[in-house]
Amino acid sequence: MLRISNLNAWYGSSHVLQDISIEVAKGEIVCLIGRNGAGKTTTLKSIMGLMDRTRGSVIFKDKELLGQPAHMRFALGLAYVPEERRIVQGLSVRENLRLGLVASPEKKREAELIEGIAKIFPRLAERLDQEALTMSGGEQQMLAIARAMIAKPDLIMLDEPSEGIMPVLVDEMFELFRDMKAQGTTVLLVEQNVELALDIADRAYVLDQGAVVHHAAARELLADNDIKERYCSV
Repeated sequence: MLRISNLNAWYGSSHVLQDISIEVAKGEIVCLIGRNGAGKTTTLKSIMGLMDRTRGSVIFKDKELLGQPAHMRFALGLAYVPEERRIVQGLSVRENLRLGLVASPEKKREAELIEGIAKIFPRLAERLDQEALTMSGGEQQMLAIARAMIAKPDLIMLDEPSEGIMPVLVDEMFELFRDMKAQGTTVLLVEQNVELALDIADRAYVLDQGAVVHHAAARELLADNDIKERYCSV
């Protein structure tokens, strides 16, 4: 579904991604792991079209995306949940969910889709008319994921979804990711809790200083003591 080849990206004159090559097959959960500053977030931003300067190839569903704006990539079925969530102040949970449909051809089914997504996220179902920023950090993260999912993307990219969230909600969230996979959603995941991420993933890529340094099945990496020592405490 997604094939990244020799992807390079720059912040100003800083060359932060160096010939990254990654593949994600339909229905997989693939995770990117690495220390802070390894290039994980920059990789997701580059795929979504949020970097000013990139070079290489990003093919999604047989279409080359490099050079296409982010809204065109979204229209093709690519969604991105950034680390900072970007919940809109002053809007209710329902209104934030509606924003996920602004550029979607499914907008005319808004009420039906909100009802459907609320069944997947029962915590949000109880709070649809509550101001979104009055919820806990974990509930806001679930809203950010729900807002990306409501337009039914083919592939969703998640950047550090468990950061700053209480353990009980983290467990709930990762069960949700398993369910998403079971329902056919493809996931590219960046996650600080490496063991938890590898437990639900099919495969993983290890990034270091802007380059892929290792790639293997998730279960193989979980059994690799060197990988655990280097990255699972990050």
